[in-house]
Amino acid sequence: MNHISKISKKLGLDNQEIIYIGKYKAKIPFESIKEKPGNGKLIVVTGITPTKAGEGKTTTAIGLTQGLNKLGKSAVASLREPSLGPVFGIKGGGTGGGKSKVIPEDEINIHFTGDAHAIGSAHNLLAALVDNAIQRNQISNMDSSGITWNRVTDVLDRGLRNIVIGMGGKNNAPLRETSFDIVTASEIMAIMALSKNLDDLRSRLLNIVIGYDNSQKPIYVKDFDFVGSLLSILRYALMPNIVQTTEGNPAIIHTGPFGNIAHGCSSVIGDTFATQVSDYVLSEAGFGADLGFEKFMHIKSRTSDLKPQGAVIVGTIRAIKSHGGVKFADLSNPNSEAINIGIDNLIHHINNISKFGLKPVVALNIFPDDKPEEIKLVKSLLSNTKAFAVVESDSYSKGGEGNLELGEAVIESSKNKISPKYIYELEDTIKEKVHKLATSIYNAKDVKWAPIASRKVKTFESNGWGNMPICMAKTPLSISHKPRLKALPKDYTFEITDIRASVGAGFIYPIAGSIMTMPGLPGNPRSLDIDSKGNIKGELTA
Repeated sequence: MNHISKISKKLGLDNQEIIYIGKYKAKIPFESIKEKPGNGKLIVVTGITPTKAGEGKTTTAIGLTQGLNKLGKSAVASLREPSLGPVFGIKGGGTGGGKSKVIPEDEINIHFTGDAHAIGSAHNLLAALVDNAIQRNQISNMDSSGITWNRVTDVLDRGLRNIVIGMGGKNNAPLRETSFDIVTASEIMAIMALSKNLDDLRSRLLNIVIGYDNSQKPIYVKDFDFVGSLLSILRYALMPNIVQTTEGNPAIIHTGPFGNIAHGCSSVIGDTFATQVSDYVLSEAGFGADLGFEKFMHIKSRTSDLKPQGAVIVGTIRAIKSHGGVKFADLSNPNSEAINIGIDNLIHHINNISKFGLKPVVALNIFPDDKPEEIKLVKSLLSNTKAFAVVESDSYSKGGEGNLELGEAVIESSKNKISPKYIYELEDTIKEKVHKLATSIYNAKDVKWAPIASRKVKTFESNGWGNMPICMAKTPLSISHKPRLKALPKDYTFEITDIRASVGAGFIYPIAGSIMTMPGLPGNPRSLDIDSKGNIKGELTA
């Protein structure tokens, strides 16, 4: 690894302009970041609806960054911080794999620069402050039943989904039912990812709704003197982090909102800085294009000055076959019939991206057991779609060399300036926005609202929250709200079971189907692959 000072020089920062965290990590201070994006072209890296193991989107984003640098362009990868949930759960780490990783991967995957810990601490401090205020009757006309602010933890723990706190007498009160969410689902995580600067962070924190009084009036953080304490914990964490790829190219890793629960994109402040110091910024958006990309456009881009000029959609032969009905254990076996069925999933994502005014480049992430005839078939099936190009990518075994053709396609596809389009207007009602997303992006015929969700919509709109974008919480394993509906689901009804308002983050948060805001550990957690010294048996890749 190169010393981080060498990497920072490639970003135009000298030794005195970064905050060192050891030899290989650093933070970018606020004074080095201009308010507006620069001339670098922002490229969103998204993907097909993935299998449970992921399709190498992060690996491809890193490999493409290295490929563009080999082509003589200055390119920076902008990625989310990994969460301990997937690291010790089923998916593994979030640092790429093979010859296309961000390093030091062990530190990035676990603890990193402490940002996630700061966010979790601030979130739980607010929960404690709210409980204390209720216990001491410091909020008029409100009792503990009106609190909506849950606690968070950074590990998968299904035992914390529904809990009772305050047991043991009045000194431990208030006694109430509550729950934990995962840190990546925290509204404060989303706020950090969307904040442009410290002033913006303060403003968003002040607008967090912590509950409702007995008259159903929303109670905000700004109703208390809490925000200074929260800022004291979060200030340092808002500075973007610099690391490097395996080929010594700069990478910015900052914030980590979940892709299926929150908006699944790295920070606005990180992308903004990257566009100021490079020709191309490869900004990854979580899960498939129905989640990360859609939310990137409607939430991250629409509420900032970041306007993407290109898109890359990562697809794999195995994911296509999975959508064609092949079981996970059999994905390495040839199956042209499954490819002909499953390809509809990828084509739908291509069409959705084009609705936003972008012509995506399809990056076929090649695996060792992919057959030449399968690759040829996929290219043929995609030849008459709205994709700009379909290119093979081999980031894992070849690094930048495996992405030269992909890099050239990205350069060509982003030559002309693009003005993004959107699926819905912010002035639409909440139900109109959800309906447009469901019928256009998720290919549903209609939307069914649970009574409790409909009642909450009326409350949200009466509180003046109706003009915010939608952040759909749904399964990442299907375009629909049901994980088992593969390929391109048709003629189905999209179901909204609940809805929340993240007023500080600035979005409405419908919950589709049975999605959990606190996932559980699988039968064989990845934690079993990590020994007591932190050594990993095999690579944790994403």
